[in-house]
Amino acid sequence: MNSDLSDYRKSYEKGALLESDLSNNPLDLFNKWFTEVDKTDGVDEANAMTIATIGADGFPKSRVVLLKHFDENGFVFYTNYNSEKGKAILNNPNVCISFFWPNVERQVIIKGIASKQSEELSTAYYHSRPRQSQLGAWASDQSSEIDSREILTQNLVTLENEYKAKEIPKPPHWGGFIIIPKSIEFWQGRPNRLHDRIFYEKTINNNWNHKRLAP
Repeated sequence: MNSDLSDYRKSYEKGALLESDLSNNPLDLFNKWFTEVDKTDGVDEANAMTIATIGADGFPKSRVVLLKHFDENGFVFYTNYNSEKGKAILNNPNVCISFFWPNVERQVIIKGIASKQSEELSTAYYHSRPRQSQLGAWASDQSSEIDSREILTQNLVTLENEYKAKEIPKPPHWGGFIIIPKSIEFWQGRPNRLHDRIFYEKTINNNWNHKRLAP
């Protein structure tokens, strides 16, 4: 197999990121960008983000998860704490999350420290999910080896019968992680590969400094 992709090219011309667009707090700019992207036609899940962790084998691994909340404190997503990514984060909380929004030719890359969300907040979010999603958190021993998909189906049927007409408790091994950002980079595609890159970094006083990076 030999797939030559050298002719795959595109000119990025949908926007600019100038110093006049910036805020002292990068979370304000993230909120502005996210809101704009979320209203853009053709974007199915603006909250889809890639999270990279370092596993027990020493290798980085990236996968797509869904951002469920963000504010001045950080970025929150939910998972099984016993999953591969859950164990990786609990062992090494240094993570990187990134958003790629091709419809507006933008990326955001965030490095930060992850920690468990409070049990109260995780429980509240868990009970806001559809019942089948709640049951799914019990039915799947995430990242473990299984013999067939039928095992998952049977687990779900068993749980449906067990919790029929009853509240489903949140699994103790399931909950949220909040990622407290240490740096945030905003990338806006520009013509001639001369893209705009603005890099924010948190200071020891919890303020933010920013600078422009060469593309």
